[in-house]
Amino acid sequence: MLITAPVLVKPREPMQMLDLELDDPGFGEVRVRMVASGVCHSCLHAADGSHVGIPMPIVLGDEGSGVVDAVGPGCRSLSPGDHVIISWAPDCGSCRPCCLGYPALCLNNPPVGRMGDGRTRFHYQGEDVYHYGPATYGPYIVVPEEAAVSIRKDFPLDLAALIGCSVTTGFGAVVNTAGVRSGQSVAVIGCGGVGLNAVQGAAATGAYPIIGVDVVDSKLEYARHFGATHTINSRAEDLIDAITALTGEGVDYSIVAVGSTTAMEQGLAILAKQGIEVILGLPGTGETFAVDPFLMMQGERKILGSRYGSGNPMVEFPKMIELAMAGRLNIDELVTRRYDLDEADEAFRALAAGEQARGLIVF
Repeated sequence: MLITAPVLVKPREPMQMLDLELDDPGFGEVRVRMVASGVCHSCLHAADGSHVGIPMPIVLGDEGSGVVDAVGPGCRSLSPGDHVIISWAPDCGSCRPCCLGYPALCLNNPPVGRMGDGRTRFHYQGEDVYHYGPATYGPYIVVPEEAAVSIRKDFPLDLAALIGCSVTTGFGAVVNTAGVRSGQSVAVIGCGGVGLNAVQGAAATGAYPIIGVDVVDSKLEYARHFGATHTINSRAEDLIDAITALTGEGVDYSIVAVGSTTAMEQGLAILAKQGIEVILGLPGTGETFAVDPFLMMQGERKILGSRYGSGNPMVEFPKMIELAMAGRLNIDELVTRRYDLDEADEAFRALAAGEQARGLIVF
């Protein structure tokens, strides 16, 4: 199949719309006609060069939804016409993390930019073009069957794209990773697409107070809309003083949903005793942050990482759909703007400028 997709040839340069050859689905693979793709920070980091080691040329995109167009031999659970959300964490099904239901921690992840067999499925003029995970910026993609999670057909398929990463990651970090309980206090640092879903997760648990923290007032307005009971602009106020004024001793949980090592240091500093910091944001390659051992030991504080909301997409994606259908999860209003495929660079610019909750490329 011949498709036209935006291709990142070099970091910090505009993507090029190129005509690519797409392989037919092989054994255990499916071809998906994409309907929508979210615009996320991990792809922005590849585009701006913050993350090194990304092979190029490459088709970006790790959050999307579509319709199964064709299935390869050996597929057992999907058929043409099925509505699916794309997962960036297909599992091998046999290693220990996969067997425990954590495919994002699979020990047999394929090489960056390639499928499990070490090859790519995109080609340009006889040369390989890599894919950033599932490469959801492609109008058609080929992925392992495990990376396409079937969902009910009466949910808006464009909105379902956001469940593929930001919704599941943010919501799951609070509900699964942290295990927040009713009445416990939560601060969400970074109120972009993932952070707003962490706010929604905190609201779903009955947490109080839920404190949205950001340096952009418009994002704090979003946070209040999605369930934050209080907000703090950490550029205008001292974060530790403001948290102490609200809670007395600090928060039970801090959710750091931004790739800032300064924010990660702050996430530890604002914890109450036995508080837990959950890190979602991904900083630039090689960046680190300082940890005060006294805070850890004296107060029995903890730092946890959360990858894909510590969940299994096969379970989490349908659950998010049901919550949204029941009015317990707001996905529609996460979308700040819809873009055409050739506007992907503009979507990145708006994301970097903090102008949106979530941008959505619609095919």
